[in-house]
Order: sequence, then structure tokens, then C-alpha cells
Amino acid sequence: MASLKEIKGRIASVKSTQKITSAMKMVASAKLRKAQYRIERFLPYENRLTEMLNTFLAAGTEGFTSPLAEVREVKRVSIVVLSSNSSLCGAFNSNIIRILTEKIRKYEASGCEVAVYPVGKKVEEAIKKLTIPLAIKGSYIQLMDKPAFEGAKEIADQLINDFLEKKVDHVELIYNHFKTVAIQIPTQEQFLPVNLVAVSTGKKTIPTDYIVEPDRDTLLNTLIPKSLRSKIYAILLDSAAAEQAARTVAMQIATDNASDILDELTIQYNKQRQQAITSELLDIIGGSEALK
Repeated sequence: MASLKEIKGRIASVKSTQKITSAMKMVASAKLRKAQYRIERFLPYENRLTEMLNTFLAAGTEGFTSPLAEVREVKRVSIVVLSSNSSLCGAFNSNIIRILTEKIRKYEASGCEVAVYPVGKKVEEAIKKLTIPLAIKGSYIQLMDKPAFEGAKEIADQLINDFLEKKVDHVELIYNHFKTVAIQIPTQEQFLPVNLVAVSTGKKTIPTDYIVEPDRDTLLNTLIPKSLRSKIYAILLDSAAAEQAARTVAMQIATDNASDILDELTIQYNKQRQQAITSELLDIIGGSEALK
């Protein structure tokens, strides 16, 4: 049985940990609000761009072809995967790494060459530990701490160029989608080739009679790359918000667990202290009886 001194030491240690987790929760909550603000500022642009694209596609895609929509035999695959740069955010990183590992093994089994664009320190470290042969395309650790459109455009343009030059046949995105503070959904999406049918039916729009110059196809071939760049930036903001939400919840759970442990240790301390006092009283009473 632990002594009173040991229990007091444990109580002090748990209280210190509780202060740290509580402070980390407050920091994560503040960062979450900033991340949500960035998403809210970007959404009007993305929604308007999507609306324009859907409007033109809804008018009919007969005769329209885009090199970014070309479907071909998949031999080379690129995967953009987003994680956090630090831990203490629950299953945020482990879920993504598990999905990525399963994807890589699946493509390896089918004889495909796999290239990974790691956005985040944790997934970058996990990829380097894998024994599966794959190509690591750059390092984008800074984009998770400070999501920037320039960095997103760099990744999107590289993927678009590789697809157009037939260096890659299929591109996927793996990230955590922020739904609520308590719910972050591991998400897998196809990035390239562009699914024109899926895009055109994504959102209901009111038909608009646009006057297009020089022509609809030229405009669509301009809007699609813009939409792809916007998509990469959107998932950066989405994943950044999901990370802070996951960390907020994880630190809240840790703080609550510390409170439960403190309650148990306090009860244990009081019981042992009571036993010690009772034992001392019995010794005093026994000594006084012996003197009579």
C-alpha cells in the first residue's frame, strides 16, 4: 500500500498534468476558432466557383472534353495525405495513416507505382518507416501550421502537370473532414481524373443564360484547374480545423480523466490518513492503559 507521502506526490503530479491539458485545450479552442474563420472567409469564393462550374456543366457536356477528365488504365498513382505536425489529438493521425497504408498495399498488390505527397509531419514520419517501395514527393510540413493558397496551388499544379504529361494516371486525397467539434471524418476522394458527371450534379443551380467569350469549352477548361486548386486549399483548411477540434476534445477528455484520478487519490489519501490517526489514537490509549 502506498504511503501518505507517495499519494500526496501523485496528487501533485496529476494536478500539474491537469493544468497542462487544460491550457492545451484552451489553446486548441482558440486555434479552432481561427481555423473556422478562415474556412468561412474562403467558402463564398469556393461556392461561387462551384456554382459557375455547375451552371456550365448543367447546360450539357455533349461534345466537351477535358484532358483532366481522361480516364485511363491506372499504372501510376499519386496520393495527397494530410496529418498534423504534432500529437495529442486522439486518433486524428492514426486513422489517416491506417487508411494510407491500406491504400498503398492495395495499389502495390495490383502492380501500381505509388507516389505520396505528405502534408504534415506525422504522416511524413510514418511513410519513411514503411518498407513498401514508394516515392515521397516533397515536404509540406509548414502548410498544416499555416495553410496558404500558394502552397496548395503548388501541389495542385504539380499534380495537374503530372496528369497531363501522363506521369500519373490517378490522384486521390486522404484527409480528416471537420464536421463538428466532436466529429472528424476520415475522408477519401478522387482528385484526378475529374468526374464531370459528379461535378455537374453536385449542387442544384438556377439555369443562367450567360454570354460566354470566347466559348463555353475554353471557359470550362479554365474553371476546372481553378476548381482543383481551390479544392486542395479547401481540404487544407478543413484538415487544420479538424486537427484543432480533435485536440480540443482529446485535451478535454484528459482534463476530465485527471479530475477523476484526483478524486480517487483524495479518497485514498483520506482513508489512509484516517487509518493512521486511528492507529495513533489506539497506541496512545494503549500506552495510557499500561501506565495505570
